[in-house]
Amino acid sequence: MSNVKEGDWVLLYYNERKNYVVRVEKGKTFHSTHGSIDLSSLIGVPYGSYVETNIGEKLLVTKTSFMERLEGLQRTTQVIYPKDLGYILLASGVGPGSVVVEAGTGTGFLTATLAWYVRPSGRVYTYEIRKDFYQQALKNFELLGVLPYITAKNRDIRDGIEEEDVDAVLLDLPSPWEIIHEAYAKLTHGGSLTVFVPTLTQVEKTLRSLRSSDFKLIEVSESIQRKYQVTPGELRPLTLGVMHTGYIIRARKP
Repeated sequence: MSNVKEGDWVLLYYNERKNYVVRVEKGKTFHSTHGSIDLSSLIGVPYGSYVETNIGEKLLVTKTSFMERLEGLQRTTQVIYPKDLGYILLASGVGPGSVVVEAGTGTGFLTATLAWYVRPSGRVYTYEIRKDFYQQALKNFELLGVLPYITAKNRDIRDGIEEEDVDAVLLDLPSPWEIIHEAYAKLTHGGSLTVFVPTLTQVEKTLRSLRSSDFKLIEVSESIQRKYQVTPGELRPLTLGVMHTGYIIRARKP
């Protein structure tokens, strides 16, 4: 049995609807509708144990997944949802040892996910034009423990990709078609390009640029996830959910 250490991310479970992801730090207090907890008091507590808030409510202390830690980050921009992140990761072919270029960084959800999977010998180079987004993303990378695998640049990728022979390029930008020719030039043979955009107009412009750059194996898709109510005897789709979030365009340099 392992115990909570300072700096750990933990999930405080109240019930199926209400649970909280927190980072254990000395001098910090967690507040919720179920009361508050001095986070220092969690240090040394065995995972799987219950702790009490200041008003006597019990919370189960358990380990977090990487996805849960992502959801606990401060968001400065619209983020790519886990349902899209999973497909993007597989479609791009990114794995341990991959060299990846990504833009724009935003809150850093995609960057951090890529970094998590290129470990321990790969690297993600991420470009962000806005300094405030760049600075917040750096804090998020440090909190997640993935900063050692990331080179973050407060730079406009339209000024050129500085890296050579990269395995994958991923673009989450308003006008990705402006980068397509540059991405083709910097990708290694067999390297992948993945683009995430919210509208079909952007898809069309990106497709034109892909074809003029001689990319092959071009595909457009979207991921739709529907969650279900899990109460026994009442199993049915939830009436509310996130459906369309964006289009994923994938292509390969032959």
